[in-house]
Amino acid sequence: MSGDDEDYVYDEDSGEWLPASALAAKRAAESAVEVRDAVGNLLADGNSVTLVKDLTVKGAGQTLKQGTVIPSIRLTGDAQEIDCRYPGIKGLVLRAEFVRKR
Repeated sequence: MSGDDEDYVYDEDSGEWLPASALAAKRAAESAVEVRDAVGNLLADGNSVTLVKDLTVKGAGQTLKQGTVIPSIRLTGDAQEIDCRYPGIKGLVLRAEFVRKR
């Protein structure tokens, strides 16, 4: 036990004493939001997606057609919204139900 200076914390869920860093990692994993596309694939930051339906973009006067590729998405923390960039449209947020992972 020499060199083991980490504090231990009681985990009420498991009834065990765990290192503070292990408990923090466990809680962070539990609070992570899973974002899934229209088919059920798990999405992550940096993925490229394809639109599965034509979408009219409010405020841009433009329609994104089915099959349009959106590169490098970012997750927002919401289980159904993804943030992305597209030429000519600033601040584009899409619902995950309208995209498919490439």
